Amino acid sequence: MLYELVQSTVSGLLIGAAFAVLSVGFSLTWGVTQVLNIAHAAFALLAAYLGYFASSYFQVDPVLVLVVIVPLFFVLGVGIHQVLIKITAQRAHDLALSSMILTFGLAVVMENVMQVLWTPDPRVLKTSYTGKAIFVGPIAIATTHLISFVLAMLTIALLYVFVHHTLTGKAVRAVWQNPTGAALSGVNMGRVTNITYGIAVATAGIGGVVMSLIYTFDPSTDMVWLVYIFLVVILGGVGSVLGALLAGLIIGLTVGISGVFIPLVWVNLVLFLALILLLLLRPSGLLQR
Repeated sequence: MLYELVQSTVSGLLIGAAFAVLSVGFSLTWGVTQVLNIAHAAFALLAAYLGYFASSYFQVDPVLVLVVIVPLFFVLGVGIHQVLIKITAQRAHDLALSSMILTFGLAVVMENVMQVLWTPDPRVLKTSYTGKAIFVGPIAIATTHLISFVLAMLTIALLYVFVHHTLTGKAVRAVWQNPTGAALSGVNMGRVTNITYGIAVATAGIGGVVMSLIYTFDPSTDMVWLVYIFLVVILGGVGSVLGALLAGLIIGLTVGISGVFIPLVWVNLVLFLALILLLLLRPSGLLQR
């Protein structure tokens, strides 16, 4: 039992980092612009398919494909903001509700396009290190899990440095904390929101590749990932980078450790019961100011 508990704890932490990087961009757009981008998980799934395509047909490691995916998705995020979100924000009375409906429709369109392009069959991303593991004593650490953990932690660390230690990042935080005050202080709101959306969709791309290294996926998987995204953001606090990391690790640990004591089908019940308890005790999230 002790061995299983330690193994599940390690696996849970590795998976939790993937949940965190998948969710952090959604948290930023919600916090900075009050937009709930339901299509965030669909962009992550698109990145997973691009990584799969590059790996299967061109024998390129999906992690290396991020060199193309990240800038491409950054531009895509800026474009989505300019073409869809910005126009909606100018006309909507309730931006959160309007954006949620709009991006839900975008997610459905993307899901159907991916189904046509890649069929509904589940996909398994296979790399040269798939199925291999590193052993620390009796504890086995899957190489794919370890690579996804390092990639997720590096992404979140860079995002934290950007948000807290650069002028542009501080402008993003200012808009998140006090939009009116930021505008009166001379912050270029359009530039900040463009950058926020670009970063959010770029991190979704990283999150999608990270998740594809761990889980199988199909064109409807984005809705499953969206549930975890909401769990992470609500638990960690909207707009908080460290909150997303902490919440992702907690959820990963819960998934990992719960599986030792209860059937896997009950794990999500434990997660949602924990979420309800947190909302009762601290509705703003763990690290929300």
